[in-house]
Amino acid sequence: MARPAVLRSELGSALASFRGGLIGVGVLSAMLNILTLGGSLYLMMVYDRVLPSQSLATLFALFFMIGVAYLFQGAFDVMRSQLLADIAASLDRRMTARTQAIEMRLALERPDAQGKVSPSRDLDQLRGFIASPGPSALMDLPWILFFLLVLSLVHVWLGVVTLVGAIVLGLLTWSADRVTRKHVAGVTDAANARRSLGDRNWRHAELIASLGMRERVMARWDKVHLHFLDEQARLTGNSSLLSGISKIFRLFLQSTVLTVGAILVIKGEATAGVIFASSILSGRALAPVEQAIANWKGFVTARQSWARLDALYRQVPAETGVRTILPPPEKALAVDRLVLSPPGVSRAVVADVQFSASAGQAIGIIGPSASGKSSLLRGVIGVWKPVRGAVRLDGATLDQWDGDALGRHIGYLPQSVELFAGTVAENIARFEPDAPSELVLAAAEAAGVHAMILQLSEGYETQVGEDGLNLSAGQRQRIALARALFRDPFLVALDEPNSNLDPEGEAALAAAVTGVKARGGIVLLIAHRAAILGTVDLILVMQGGAAKAFGPRDEVLARMNGKPPAPGGLTVVA
Repeated sequence: MARPAVLRSELGSALASFRGGLIGVGVLSAMLNILTLGGSLYLMMVYDRVLPSQSLATLFALFFMIGVAYLFQGAFDVMRSQLLADIAASLDRRMTARTQAIEMRLALERPDAQGKVSPSRDLDQLRGFIASPGPSALMDLPWILFFLLVLSLVHVWLGVVTLVGAIVLGLLTWSADRVTRKHVAGVTDAANARRSLGDRNWRHAELIASLGMRERVMARWDKVHLHFLDEQARLTGNSSLLSGISKIFRLFLQSTVLTVGAILVIKGEATAGVIFASSILSGRALAPVEQAIANWKGFVTARQSWARLDALYRQVPAETGVRTILPPPEKALAVDRLVLSPPGVSRAVVADVQFSASAGQAIGIIGPSASGKSSLLRGVIGVWKPVRGAVRLDGATLDQWDGDALGRHIGYLPQSVELFAGTVAENIARFEPDAPSELVLAAAEAAGVHAMILQLSEGYETQVGEDGLNLSAGQRQRIALARALFRDPFLVALDEPNSNLDPEGEAALAAAVTGVKARGGIVLLIAHRAAILGTVDLILVMQGGAAKAFGPRDEVLARMNGKPPAPGGLTVVA
């Protein structure tokens, strides 16, 4: 019976699609292990045939043959390594878009998981292991039976001694798995904690320095870093111990086989060449075990990465089929009894909010701090998924749209302005490839920022730096406003867009809002300053996560002026 599609491993299916390459690796492994017999056979023939006969012709013929065998062995080894590297790279290329999509979704839905879960890093570790010597060592392990058979054909006692050695080394491999698995998990957790803390310190370096927090922050870093070093030392110590034991035991086993061979020669049951050939052959038979132990850390890491990725792929199924492409929204926005909770939190911060707007209208959202204004905006533009209720554009709920297609119809200016490393023009164009210059200029003009951009050192080609570091706060906010207006989106959501603006910037913002209304768009505007409310048509008052009032601007403001404002709320002067 076919397994249900939901139970199939997406990662396993992707790897299985390279079946031809994997079969090729298996064939090359077989040829390499068979050719490995060449060295032992050459040594045995030299001792048993060449030296007694004193025949140089036989020696040179054997030498030529072993040279050809070594040549093919080297070529096959290179081919196997290259084939594994190609499979690893192909698997990465096939899964990277899917992995990035999951990582973006995790960033939205589980921001608390930053530093703890990284699908991209897991895919990197998986690719790195496949391209490493580790898989080759694992593929060579079954060939131990082949070498045991060959040794047993030479003499049964040689096979028995080597078999006992293989069992001991097998137990060492099992121990390596148990010990390494626990320590690899500890190192991974410690590394994630250290990376997360390091990123936080980097982002807040200015604040740390200005508030005199450097020593305390460094003390926290030292504690986390020392924990990482301890975990790393435990892992390295145990891995090195097991690897060293396996290496010494393999050398001891070779000497044991040599001793058994000498006894057989003394008893007349084997030739002198058998002594040395069997010793080398037994060492080669058990070499994959030693190599497997040496690469066991990478194997355990890759196995854990595989398990995490496989679980994520199952939890977040890939989209199948072709979505019906909806027409661009152009009529109305409706918010129907919307309930929102922050990602990963069960407590609702927006409860049963309901309002609507038609094309050409602007809604001002006001209220005290922590009243749910920014949370509401995130829900309306689809960044946060509704717990209950719905947001509709021209009657269609947001989940009926493809994410990127919906984004083209939405302009968003968050309270914390975020620009990306690149040019001013690239940021305005949302990094759209080959974005028409006229659209970039139109967005800048609509935001009233064109003249300001021309004053920058390289105009629209000025590099803004990571997070807009090369610009002032006001410049970042105005360029982000132009980005929100790129390609004339139907719904424009602005979260305190005038928090860093001077009077000139505020005038440009007011003109931008008026321009969106004039072309038939809808504006949602969170404001703490009363001046910008002159551009809106409707007011939504938020308090405690609920809508306390909604209606025409003048009516709502008049009602608010008839009683004292809520603590920390907006004071409106009639």
